[in-house]
Amino acid sequence: MALGYRFDRLEFAGSLGDLGTLLPIAMGMILVNGLDACGLFFSIGLFYMASGFYFGVTVPVQPMKVIGAYSIAMGLTASQVAASGLLIAIFLLLIGATGMITLLGRFIPRSVIRGVQLSTGALLMAQGVRFIVGASPFQALKNAAEPFLVVQSLGPIPIGIVIGVMGGFLTLFLLENRRLPAGLVVVLAGLLLGVFLGTRAGFENLDIGLHFPEWLPFGVPEKADFTFALLILVVPQIPMTVGNAVMAYADLSTKYFGRESKRVTYRAACISMALGNFLSYVVGGMPLCHGAGGLAAHYRFGARTAGSNLMIGAVFLLLTILLGVHALSLVYLIPMSVLGILLLFAGAQLALTILDMKARKDLFVCLVMLGITLASNLAIGFMAGIAVAYLLKWDRLAV
Repeated sequence: MALGYRFDRLEFAGSLGDLGTLLPIAMGMILVNGLDACGLFFSIGLFYMASGFYFGVTVPVQPMKVIGAYSIAMGLTASQVAASGLLIAIFLLLIGATGMITLLGRFIPRSVIRGVQLSTGALLMAQGVRFIVGASPFQALKNAAEPFLVVQSLGPIPIGIVIGVMGGFLTLFLLENRRLPAGLVVVLAGLLLGVFLGTRAGFENLDIGLHFPEWLPFGVPEKADFTFALLILVVPQIPMTVGNAVMAYADLSTKYFGRESKRVTYRAACISMALGNFLSYVVGGMPLCHGAGGLAAHYRFGARTAGSNLMIGAVFLLLTILLGVHALSLVYLIPMSVLGILLLFAGAQLALTILDMKARKDLFVCLVMLGITLASNLAIGFMAGIAVAYLLKWDRLAV
């Protein structure tokens, strides 16, 4: 076996750690925006595998959250989503290939990177709690706390809270267990619940065979789609992508893997995401990125090598090729509250990265960014954090 690759239950458990972020947005964009499920899952699987092969360490694959959340909330067309993916791919390729991102990175203080990680962790934890209590936008869209379970409550207690409490306790109990990895046990338990208590939506249409995505299933977006996507989707996404999916992600990869992550540079992360989004655009998928939150999720649940990427990538590709658009029926088996558990623990892992911040001013920057992010969004928090960090370099200012 090649050095840097391990294929065991811990790696597989870790590979499942970020499903809480990936699947809800993917499901929403398929159901609301009309994205092609076959192309979406195919691009995710291939991006996972290609990233693992190149970087040689665990690499997360996530949806671009600003684009995803806004597209679902506003019911945008598949062409507008596709246009945003192509535009951000061009932008990332430009700043990566020219080295502009490396130059920019030299001016971003470490406290700001930690602030991005803390803020992202808090957002993930909050979203995890919403999934458990049934208050996420996707659950509101389906008008049910657990849209794909036939049981919605046990007496007066919503079923999601019951699953969340039991699953949370199980995760805490198994978090350091190497024989029974927490992520794997929780996801498998969720699948079993879905088998016995699920609605099994779409199972009647399962068609096992050979399925491959179409090329440009929505055609080439029109000029109006590109204009709308640039102003409404791409511009707000850029600061979050630069702060979280490039800088905070590369910093965390170095912290976790040391010299093994030498290929995870700002430039490489940008170019990797650009290529992933070109692929996603061609096959009708959603805009994709890396991200500190995803890496924390994979790492917390056991992933330590690129083997985790190859395993989860293979799962997505096999489901796509064998089931095509009906792969979504298997995704429905996992209760939303189980995805919430994964998000809750992944967010906590990411937020704890601020423990190496000892200076009072650095911690103040992190907390200011957290407050602004919770009140507005991560992009504004990131930009405000840079301004505050540089202001606090003046010795006459104290906190």
